[in-house]
Amino acid sequence: MKISMNRRQVLICSSMFAMAPWMGRAQTPVNLKFSDVTSADAPRSVALVDIFAPELGQEFNFEPYFGGNLFSQGSELVAVQRGNLDMALLPPSDFAVQVPAFDILGAAYVVRDAEHLARIFSSKVGDTFRQLAREELGVVILAPAYYGARHVNLRGRKRIETPQDLSGVRLRMPGGDSWQFLGTAIGANPMPVAYAETYTALQTGVIDGQDNPLPNNRLMSFHEVTDQIVLTRHNIGFGLLVMRAELFDTLTTEQQERVQAAAEKAFEWSTAEYLRQEDELVEFFKQAGLDVYEPDVGAFQSYAQEQYLNSPLSQAWPEGMLDAINEL
Repeated sequence: MKISMNRRQVLICSSMFAMAPWMGRAQTPVNLKFSDVTSADAPRSVALVDIFAPELGQEFNFEPYFGGNLFSQGSELVAVQRGNLDMALLPPSDFAVQVPAFDILGAAYVVRDAEHLARIFSSKVGDTFRQLAREELGVVILAPAYYGARHVNLRGRKRIETPQDLSGVRLRMPGGDSWQFLGTAIGANPMPVAYAETYTALQTGVIDGQDNPLPNNRLMSFHEVTDQIVLTRHNIGFGLLVMRAELFDTLTTEQQERVQAAAEKAFEWSTAEYLRQEDELVEFFKQAGLDVYEPDVGAFQSYAQEQYLNSPLSQAWPEGMLDAINEL
């Protein structure tokens, strides 16, 4: 049977064949492989799974890995840069390994609280770090995620009032110069121990203590193997959700805006949840038999400031950045 087609029909068919590959690509979700060392039930993890991923819609396939099961702490940034990961939630110390200017964000008593953190990343200060991240690290910062104020959590009943009281205390800190110096800056003897191994290290006496926000202490059951929590508030725990810039740039403007908005919405919820838990957990730990008290925070602040200003770490801080952060 002979089939005849007029010119208009030929053009329509040709256009459909030309569009077919594009249509196939459009229907393939953008894979977003993500890794974090925290547990799946942490508020920031729940926010990513229950809020961030659904907000992205069917155009994206968010593939999370928690508990350090895919990449160990401190290795995620390089994995993103190499294309082995698409996204990660990283503390400023991880950025500082390659771009020392980021170290100021993880220094003791620089970021004050959740509200201060939000103001930093909605200001020109935040824009500066976004630019550094894209140009020097090849990643796009989507949003900051508040984890809670870090406090000193110890074995034994010796009361801690000043940094001098922590002299000789083997305090677990994550690996890396920035984290280790943070332990030194509050008077302790820092020891690098993996997050997942901290409970056992406390239980066996390899370390005398650790520092983490109260929600982390509860999630990891550190209260079972410690005796006191010293409310130093020496550091605000937070991470920066990043995406590989090369991948981000392949997205449409609408997709980029949706990813950004989804991250902000997710962490708005998790910040509120962390703050709620922090308020409740002081009483929880007291009921569990721990001494929970506030030391001479002013003494800790003064000591830490002196340690940083006399260290090489502060030399990498952008000129005027500390004043700009304080003004916020």
